[in-house]
Amino acid sequence: MLYILNHWAKKIGFWSSIIAIAMILISCHHPNQNQLPLVTIKLSGWESSPIEEKILTQMLQNFEVEHSRIKVKYEVIAEQYMDILKTRLIGEAAPDVFYLDALASQFFISQKILEPLDKYIQPEFDLQDFPEKLLNIFRYKNHIYGLPKDYSTLGLFYNKKSFQAKGLNSPPITWNQLLSYSSKLTDNFPKQEKYGFGESPDLSAQICKIKAFGGNIWDKQGRVLFDSPANLQGLQLSIDQYQKYHSSALKSDLGVSSTSEMFGEGKVAMVVDGNWAIPYLQETFPDLDFAISELPRINGRQCTMVFTVAYVINHQTKHKAEAWELISYLTGKPGMLKWAKTGFALPTRKSVMQKLGYVRDELRLPLIKGTDYAIPWRIGKYPDVVINSFQNQFISALLGEQTLKQAMLKAEKSANRKIEFME
Repeated sequence: MLYILNHWAKKIGFWSSIIAIAMILISCHHPNQNQLPLVTIKLSGWESSPIEEKILTQMLQNFEVEHSRIKVKYEVIAEQYMDILKTRLIGEAAPDVFYLDALASQFFISQKILEPLDKYIQPEFDLQDFPEKLLNIFRYKNHIYGLPKDYSTLGLFYNKKSFQAKGLNSPPITWNQLLSYSSKLTDNFPKQEKYGFGESPDLSAQICKIKAFGGNIWDKQGRVLFDSPANLQGLQLSIDQYQKYHSSALKSDLGVSSTSEMFGEGKVAMVVDGNWAIPYLQETFPDLDFAISELPRINGRQCTMVFTVAYVINHQTKHKAEAWELISYLTGKPGMLKWAKTGFALPTRKSVMQKLGYVRDELRLPLIKGTDYAIPWRIGKYPDVVINSFQNQFISALLGEQTLKQAMLKAEKSANRKIEFME
């Protein structure tokens, strides 16, 4: 009996070994059995400069190498970004991660389209490295819905050779000085081919003039307000310079497509612009000798605008964890260093700003200084309606086709009528 038991024990041990070996061989032929499946996430953004596209493409390739189970499909929306994005977000073509301009942030947050990022942000991500002002643009009810990838304020770009030719040794620090400088820098003979200042009718370029006299573009009831005494007083500064002193010009007057171009071509000696103009001017007009200062004070007040774009996660995505991996890579310290080192954007991490030496850069330092007192470029849930209503009428007032008061009253009524219809 003992012999029989020993015999069967040996057989069981033999077959157990065979089964174990077979299981090992099977697992070797199926290496992904115990691994997470490959995930593809879609990133949507708008068309930008070739330099930006090249850097982002390389960063996404590096991300895929470091995160072997995540693939990123980068989709560029060339035109009408916000309209196309809104359409895709309700269909199967919706992106998992996308660019969101500060201008549109209030609408998207109000529609509950975005995933709050708080639960994904770990201490090692070092959220304190971002300026609070930039984070607050994408914060609502103590939740962060986006991480800004870069930013810029506005500064006064001025042509150093033009200044020297007129005996001007420093930039204007008040609006009255800017008016005086503009007159000196405007050549009138045989006809005005060079102006002191390049004017922009864009609302973003006019808000500081409005704010300087205590104005606002919203009343206490949340309605658009353009036709107020304070607003008109600020906007009149642009009207007077263009119509009365003839020391400023619009891009349409000079046959150019942007304020950066009119400045680069030497058609104006001063213009208000952002960090994005620096690499453009340096590459397109290498002989241009220019400098940048903080915007002149208006009515004793210092002001500028701050523009920023964030990476955000679609609340409906099935790949939230992977989407966060991508955002944390792109906005982490190493990723942001790669993104900002070419100079076309100001990094939103303070440590990266220091490492790149931008705080010692004579061109960028005035733009960085403006961060502390800048007004975020956000104007409610329907920014396109507000902007278009303003600019259509304001440029008409600049050209003398109607009075400023008439123009602003029309703009105000138009904007409120459209917003009421949309709500």
